[in-house]
Amino acid sequence: MTPVALTIAGSDPSGGAGIQADLKTFHQHGVYGESVVTLLTVQNTRTVAGIEFVAPTFVGAQIDAVVSDIPPHAAKTGALGRADIIEAVAERARAFRFPLVVDPVMVSKHGLPLLADDAVDALVGRLLPHAALVTPNLPEAARLTGLPVEDAAGMERAARAIHAMGARAVLVKGGHLAESAMDLLLADGRVTVFPGERIESTHTHGTGCTLAAAITARLARGDSPVEAVAGARRFVREAIATAPRLGGGCGPVNHFAPIA
Repeated sequence: MTPVALTIAGSDPSGGAGIQADLKTFHQHGVYGESVVTLLTVQNTRTVAGIEFVAPTFVGAQIDAVVSDIPPHAAKTGALGRADIIEAVAERARAFRFPLVVDPVMVSKHGLPLLADDAVDALVGRLLPHAALVTPNLPEAARLTGLPVEDAAGMERAARAIHAMGARAVLVKGGHLAESAMDLLLADGRVTVFPGERIESTHTHGTGCTLAAAITARLARGDSPVEAVAGARRFVREAIATAPRLGGGCGPVNHFAPIA
């Protein structure tokens, strides 16, 4: 059976992040990709100049259409933007019989807020309880939990706090750490630390989306959470190291990178 993955996220017309990055990542992993659009951006490698939100009822209708006809083996969320859109997604997620990866996208790579303040409560109270895995970076983990997240100990505390919110597993991404790029996964009651060396590059647009999409693709193929995270990290590292150097700002990673 062909593995299928669904992304519920925003659109990046420059192709480096959002549903465009997700679908490229699914395809590279040999997974058939479906997409539900939550918001549209006016965006390139230099800036985000505007956002338009899709009506929550239309977001819900998109989910209903694809899930009823081509059910995915795993799904992910990206930028959701508003509380009412989160509510529409969460209402459907209650009936999902496949793992849902929640990437709590809050700020664009260019610094533009992508999640309204009142939407954080909806994310925590309505969507996280349906998540098989949540993938916050350090600022997102701090905002979700209200805890300082600046080192490995803080990452573990935040992971356990988010797990207590209902998420079955939590990956706290350490890309904002000062000296390393380690990630910390809490899954099945166990903590796994993934060490990593930082790659100095300005071409990192869409890394969070790409990592979450790679995890989702690997879950759709039957990997365990630990296997999915490990493989996705290898893919993203190679995608950064071989970035095509496109655009005049923060360029995209290489979605043609080999998987292993």
